[in-house]
Amino acid sequence: MNKVSADTPLYSHPLPQIEQWLKNQGCQQDEQQPHCWHVQRPLWQAEIWLDIEQIIVRYFPAGEKGQDIQRSFKYSLSRQDIEQAVFSGP
Repeated sequence: MNKVSADTPLYSHPLPQIEQWLKNQGCQQDEQQPHCWHVQRPLWQAEIWLDIEQIIVRYFPAGEKGQDIQRSFKYSLSRQDIEQAVFSGP
């Protein structure tokens, strides 16, 4: 399988490569909902949803008052840009 470079838009990556990228970031795939991934870091945790048109990330509890923070990223962004935005935390 050919690797697609990190500066290529995410929509150009085959799904198995996106899944491997998420695993490499320490994400765990949800067994009940395969499009949902979970990631835990020392200061935050999040759910990552591979939606039809975008990646949706929900950090919890992340806000000053403990509320969730949700962000979305279009697949037209590069894998590198999405990686920096998502995995830097809320």
